[in-house]
Order: sequence, then C-alpha cells, then structure tokens
Amino acid sequence: MDFGLSQEQEMIVSTVRSFVEAEIYPHEDLVERTGEVPAEVAQQIRRKTIELGFYACNFPESVGGAGLGHVDFALVERELGRGSMALNHFFGRPQNILMACEGDQRERYLLPAVRGERMDALAMTEPEAGSDVRGMRCTAIRNGGDWVVNGTKHFISGADHADFFIVFIATGVDETPRGPKKRITAFLVDRGTPGFAVRDGYRSVSHHGYKNCILEFDDCRLPDAQVLGEVDGGFAVMNEWLYATRITVATMAVGRARRCFDYALNYAAERRQFGQQIGKFQGVSFQIADMVTEIDAADWLTLAAAWRLDQGLPANREIASAKLYASEMLARVTDTTLQIFGGMGLMDDFPIERFWRDARVERIWDGTSEIQRHIISRDLLRPLGA
Repeated sequence: MDFGLSQEQEMIVSTVRSFVEAEIYPHEDLVERTGEVPAEVAQQIRRKTIELGFYACNFPESVGGAGLGHVDFALVERELGRGSMALNHFFGRPQNILMACEGDQRERYLLPAVRGERMDALAMTEPEAGSDVRGMRCTAIRNGGDWVVNGTKHFISGADHADFFIVFIATGVDETPRGPKKRITAFLVDRGTPGFAVRDGYRSVSHHGYKNCILEFDDCRLPDAQVLGEVDGGFAVMNEWLYATRITVATMAVGRARRCFDYALNYAAERRQFGQQIGKFQGVSFQIADMVTEIDAADWLTLAAAWRLDQGLPANREIASAKLYASEMLARVTDTTLQIFGGMGLMDDFPIERFWRDARVERIWDGTSEIQRHIISRDLLRPLGA
C-alpha cells in the first residue's frame, strides 16, 4: 500500500478544497441563519460542479461519471466535509445504488441523475424502524398487477430537493425458527406519484439547511417497472451498493475535524492569557497534540478501508471501524476546540458552536456507533463460532 498521494490525487484534493472555499464557505452564514439554501445558490453550485467535471464523480465513465476509484472519491468527500452539508449536497453525488437500474430505468433515473438533471433521495428509516431495518412497517402488497404501498418514512435527507426516491419497502414475511423475517424490496418512486406525499420533517440542531423530510404513502400504486433490482431482493441491493454511505460519513468527519482543528491551532497561537499565548500552556498544547493524532488516525483508517475496496478485498469491518472512529473522533475534536475557545466558542461569532452541534448526528445516521460495533465484533467472532 502506497501511503503517498499521486499527482492526480493531489490535484483532486486541491481542486475540491478550492471549490469548497470559493463556492461553499461564502454562503454558510446565510444558510446557518435562515435554515434555507437559496435556489439560485443551489443551481450555481450544481452548474459549477458539472462544469468542473466532478458531478457524479462516484459513477463509472460508462454511464457518464468521472470514474473515480474508492480512494479518490474518499478524498473528494473528505474535502467536501469541510463545508456546509446543506450546500455541498448540490455538488452532486447520486446514490451508487442507481447502478442497479436496468432497461428503461437507466434512461429515466440513472443517466439523468448522473447528468445532474434529476436528484435522488434514499428512503429507508421509519418511526419504528431505524437500526432495525427489518422492523419496517411500510408495506407494498400485490393488487391488480401493481404494488399498493402504505406507510411512512422519516429522517429522509435531501428529500426536499429530490425528483425521485429510492425507497425500501416490506413486500412479504417469511416464518423462520427465529420468528417472522420480513422481505424487503427497493422501489423507484417519482415525486408527484398519486398517493405519495413529501412533507417537512423535524427541526434539527445539526446541519441547518440540510433538511430531513417525511414521506407518506396512502394506497400509492407502483407497477413492476418501478422495482429496483429483484422483488424481495432489497437486502442484496443494499449489500452491493450501500457500503459507500458509511465511508462518506467517515471521510466527511475527517474533513470537518481538520477545519475545526485549524481554528483551534490558530486560536491557541494567537490568544494570550497570563502574558503568553495559551498554546504554550501544557493543558492546551497537549490537547492540540491529541487532536491532530486522532484526526490523522481517522484519516488513514478511512483511506485504508477505501483502498481495500479498490483492491476488491472484503472491507465491511474496516468500513465500520472507520465510520465508528471518525464520527466519535469528530465529537472529541469539536468539543475540545470549543473548550480551547472558552466562552467565545459558544457564540455565533465563530463557527465552532456550529461544528460542535453538527458533529452530534454523525454517530447516529448511516448506522449508529452501536451498530458499527456490532458489525465489527460479529466479523471477528463469527469465524470462531461465537
């Protein structure tokens, strides 16, 4: 494994960081204050990303993407992590799961998403089914040749801007020795489909402007053409394509931590108390040392997991470790930075309190820390029969 970045990778990092600084940072205060991304700003970011050649860079060249490998894409996400989630959403990274599209689905969903003409949103979580995916109550039942869907999804990120949704729905139940086990199917659902409504979700303290929404299905009829993958094959589709979401959380946590750390480092070098810079006090300098060590560790853990994917090696445990460690590292770094800033850290004169608030959700979405620990320990213990 080569620990250095290639010239092309260095260019990716430099290009995306410059983009974030020029196109994302200037709008962050407005979004933080209003909780909204102005339509013209969203369109501008999307247009400039397309012009830059980075829109849908996580998709292969065969469908019009940039064809970046997993490590390359992790570098992109790491730099995007420095900026507001609400704004960098329009940098455009459609769900990889769209590669499961077949036939007419490619022209209706996959290719327009890659070109930036249509935006997607992934819908899995329900009020009674978060970590327990098989506990979902949103159901699709055969009726007259169609699927009739009823139920609710919530905490659906990006749904306010989505043109269509990738929705996981229970399509049956199998009786097993361990009790009933639901079968899950993925469906493609267009905004505006009769019986399907998108409404505002909850107000969150994390990531202002990056909204969650509630999806409601009331006798919504979907034909077989809307099934993504195989009927009852939702878990197969998840397992093949959704690994990327956990790496995304890990890499973005690293990027955000580095931005936050820069504030802590500079403040420690400039702020004076008792006649000298506070960075000269061991209580602060050791915190600086611990922070950068943890950030570096999370960075390499994440890139190593992405590297394994590029090599075609199993990486489920490594991805879970990266997501677990990076998200919890971000919480420690933002909290320590706030402590170094003291009372000013809680004031909105600085973005520190925002980094601190935003960090909290990273340990919850795309698999809680507890779920990641379950994945890691299961991977280690199962081969031993435990």
